[in-house]
Amino acid sequence: MESRFTGVAEPGDGPCAVVVVDVLRAFATAAVAFDRGAERIVLAESLEQARALKARHPDWIALKDGPPAPGFDTVNSPALVRTLDLAGRTLVQKTTNGTAGAAAARDAPLLLCAGFGVAAATARVLLRHRPRRVTYLVTGDGGHAEEDLACARYIASLTSGRAVDPAPYVRRAAGSSAAAELADGVRRGYRGIHPDDVRLSLEPDRFAFAMVANLEDSLVVLRPTPACPPDRLRLRPTPAGPHRP
Repeated sequence: MESRFTGVAEPGDGPCAVVVVDVLRAFATAAVAFDRGAERIVLAESLEQARALKARHPDWIALKDGPPAPGFDTVNSPALVRTLDLAGRTLVQKTTNGTAGAAAARDAPLLLCAGFGVAAATARVLLRHRPRRVTYLVTGDGGHAEEDLACARYIASLTSGRAVDPAPYVRRAAGSSAAAELADGVRRGYRGIHPDDVRLSLEPDRFAFAMVANLEDSLVVLRPTPACPPDRLRLRPTPAGPHRP
């Protein structure tokens, strides 16, 4: 399975599968929402689209990056979203990087969205489909975000058929500038950031589902997809060797 790591703005090459990676915090928030019972998440391409969808569907829950704002019910924070009862609900999510990446890859034959919490489950889905090529969209910092690249490389390593320790990848993400900026935002008391956001975003393999996106009525819609148990994937542990997280 060939792996390619690229930024959102770079030209595509007709990949067989795309994994859109946003560790801090879009897809950590999405995973927590699904764990809290959400049925689906509509990934909005703009704030205007998110507000319009909320206006047409008042029972949907709209969230965005940054502080609370009119037209939105909550913010893009895994720690804050985990306090909500989302059973059977539809969410509308608009973030700076993650939802933009999903929109850019909307026509991919297989489109997954991922952070550390669903990394192993994402790898299992890829192993089940066995695409010839996987493009990992590193959404942060123009394709150079350390936390997103670390997670992408972790998922790619899991698809290689060897046992992989997540710790080096998580450490790399924890040392990223994005993690430091969120910690600084907490210290400064910025609204829309919770002290537990970074910790929750960096918990590896916490959820047993992957997050698969499809077009539904022209909207990019994310849904949880159970991943088959690891023993069904015939992963072959190999002797540990040097590899770059």
